[in-house]
Amino acid sequence: MGALLPDIDTERLTVRLARPGMQAAMASFLVENFEGHLDRWSPPATSSFFTEAFWRERLAIAVEEYHAGRSARFVLQARAPDASLGAPILGTCNYTNVVRGPFLACNLGYQLARSHEGQGLMAEALRATNSFVFGALRLHRIMANYRPENVRSGRLLERLGFAREGLARDYLYIDGAWRDHVLTSLSNPDSSPDWVEPAG
Repeated sequence: MGALLPDIDTERLTVRLARPGMQAAMASFLVENFEGHLDRWSPPATSSFFTEAFWRERLAIAVEEYHAGRSARFVLQARAPDASLGAPILGTCNYTNVVRGPFLACNLGYQLARSHEGQGLMAEALRATNSFVFGALRLHRIMANYRPENVRSGRLLERLGFAREGLARDYLYIDGAWRDHVLTSLSNPDSSPDWVEPAG
């Protein structure tokens, strides 16, 4: 299975498609980072969300969705010659809700461990995975939305070239209430649907 799934090396990271074998690392990442950090920007989570059993099943589904062209869910791990699937997870970036046809778009969500903020790691990972999504997956548009209060996320997306497109009122139920979100997107001007013949 692993040979068919992407592993992307950057200067400091190995960004791997999420897969079985990472369930303990995923559970640890969330136990350590959700409360008081990720929960401010995330939908409510049940107790099972923090268990290996939950992630064993979810990671198998992630592989199925990738092969079906519905999503690409990545984890960030420190780059090392002998890094295993079970190495600590520093963050995640998920490209979901893939729609093809004339839209060729997806949604992007990401999260980073509190101990690794401010080091440029998410920007490093997203440059690589955005290129993968535009190149290997041949999508045209990546949409990423964030709460206006999340200034760090807004700056990250701006640095990566995402354009602000508007504000969605009461967009997601997060942290006990319906929250507004800033809408942004990044487009690949060189992409075209598979079924469209090249001009000329």
